[in-house]
Amino acid sequence: MDVDIPDRVRAARTARGLTQRDLARRCGLSHTAVAKIERGAMSPTVASLQKIAAAFGLPIVALLGSDVGEPEGPFYTRDELTTLTFGGHTIRQVGRNLSRHALQVMEDAYEPGAGTGEAMLSHAGEEAGMVIRGELEVTLGDAVKILRAGEAYFFESRIPHRFRNPGTETCVVVAAATPPSL
Repeated sequence: MDVDIPDRVRAARTARGLTQRDLARRCGLSHTAVAKIERGAMSPTVASLQKIAAAFGLPIVALLGSDVGEPEGPFYTRDELTTLTFGGHTIRQVGRNLSRHALQVMEDAYEPGAGTGEAMLSHAGEEAGMVIRGELEVTLGDAVKILRAGEAYFFESRIPHRFRNPGTETCVVVAAATPPSL
């Protein structure tokens, strides 16, 4: 499933009678960034999308997808995984709208230099992941660690954090979060 983030952001903004400048002020992004996101000229980072959703008083999942067509059984084919792309960061998530679930399982792929953005993420819950291929720079509070294939992380998500691929090959991580952050 590919998600049309520009259309969803624009629809949520106009439904609330906000201008792009109003939204930019509410979420702490520049007017230019909001305009580019709505035109599809810039892929928002996970952190930017979380700020936009919070400005609307919505969970981030409201901008990413819905339950429509979600398989009824517990098994998913590759085509039934939800695929979300944020520039060079791609998430393949098991399930679609996880708002009624306690666990999020995903495969994160980071192109060289790509990450979750400069802004640190912080939310309730826990996160864990294992690097399958490549290198992943994990910033957790003031600590920075580069993890390689076979290495892992597990932390409380309230600690400000971000992820980035400092390497020259695509980094692949199998990760889980509770509660779902997307």
